[in-house]
Amino acid sequence: MDLVLSKESIDNIIGVLDEDLLRAGADCVLLVDRSGNLIVNRGDPANLDVVALAALSAANFGATAEIAKLIGEDDFALLFHKGKNENIHFTKVGKGFILITLFGKEVSLGLIRLNTARVTDTLVPILGGEQ
Repeated sequence: MDLVLSKESIDNIIGVLDEDLLRAGADCVLLVDRSGNLIVNRGDPANLDVVALAALSAANFGATAEIAKLIGEDDFALLFHKGKNENIHFTKVGKGFILITLFGKEVSLGLIRLNTARVTDTLVPILGGEQ
């Protein structure tokens, strides 16, 4: 998929991620394509290799999509991994993108899910896709 995003589109994406996810307490938010290419990175990834995270997340999402097919589903719209101190939430954005949100144990999963749904609804038209 070839997509060219204008500076205005990138600025809109950054504004949405900052307003709805970082202000809700997320530590880091990445928007990647389904091939693992990093589109936007916001927040403080600390010592995290965001390029590796983008690639591994896309592979994880791809593997999970195949699992979905095995059980008769078209796809899974989101994935969630809970760690001891950090959590990671993956959401499909349209057909070609994944929103990755890292957040600590002090942040409510429900708040992240609510805000991620709002972000996804906003990003799909910017990215020129359909849900």
